[in-house]
Amino acid sequence: MSDKSALKELLPELDLIEDRGLRTKTLNVWAEALKEGGWKVSDLKKIPFTLLIETQVSLLDHTRAVTQTALAIAETLEDFYRDELPIDLDALIAGALLHDVGKLLEYERKGKKIVKAEFGKDLRHPFSGMALAYKRGIPSSICHMIAVHAKEGTGQRRSTEAFIINHSDFVNFEPLKHKALEG
Repeated sequence: MSDKSALKELLPELDLIEDRGLRTKTLNVWAEALKEGGWKVSDLKKIPFTLLIETQVSLLDHTRAVTQTALAIAETLEDFYRDELPIDLDALIAGALLHDVGKLLEYERKGKKIVKAEFGKDLRHPFSGMALAYKRGIPSSICHMIAVHAKEGTGQRRSTEAFIINHSDFVNFEPLKHKALEG
């Protein structure tokens, strides 16, 4: 099975992107990030989504959870504010799927541990993820979502979709962080 076929199986939310070109570009960003970071598709289930806390939650599961959370928020907002807050669902899904793809460059394996790479000490994942996406032809509106989804986006302009991804990301991080720190 090719890496792209395996990625499609691991990220079924890709099929929710109606625009075939955007779906392909989103998949290509993941494939490129794996290659550049020296990872295998099978590593996605083992790479932690964060190095800030001890967790068994993988980057893959976190990415999927953030995407599903973003979709649930978008559905609610569309139900109540359709005329005030139009949401580009294809862009939202692609942005959510790509929000942490830069972690494949930010992290590296040292022996049996996954640690912050030297590259990651210089450029956190919002920057490397945005660069990977831009390089693969992802529209600037989606690159924007990747770039501002984390603390680097505080105080910056955010599109509706970027706000949704930012909050989806943190609602999938903060409770786990709180639980880990409580012991």
